[in-house]
Amino acid sequence: MTRRVYLYFSMTIILGAILGGAGTYYFLWSTGRLQHHEGFRKTRALEHLKKNLSLSDTQIQQISQIFDESMQKVDDLQKQINPQFEAIHQDTRARIRQVLNPEQAKKFDEMIRAIDARHRRQGSPPPPPR
Repeated sequence: MTRRVYLYFSMTIILGAILGGAGTYYFLWSTGRLQHHEGFRKTRALEHLKKNLSLSDTQIQQISQIFDESMQKVDDLQKQINPQFEAIHQDTRARIRQVLNPEQAKKFDEMIRAIDARHRRQGSPPPPPR
């Protein structure tokens, strides 16, 4: 009988640890704290290429320059496209507000403020002010 009690007790502890770990993982993933927001890291990419391709110093400098030029092009394109994304975003919010009654719209605006604040904390650019 006592052996069975120890077994059940042990299984309860193990199951609790597994469920607790899974719950923590889900929480961190769903709140965005577990996801990478770093994007491209040039130094890491260069080290990886150097190691796997046995690059010379000259090749590393050339590839570094290619990365710099490409990142500048991506930044320029992002600056061109961002206003279009922001316009769509604001249009979506405005259209949602049209469907809501005044009380719902007030709650919706509070939700939007909280979302925008979370994006600012996480480093995401917030949509432009209304």
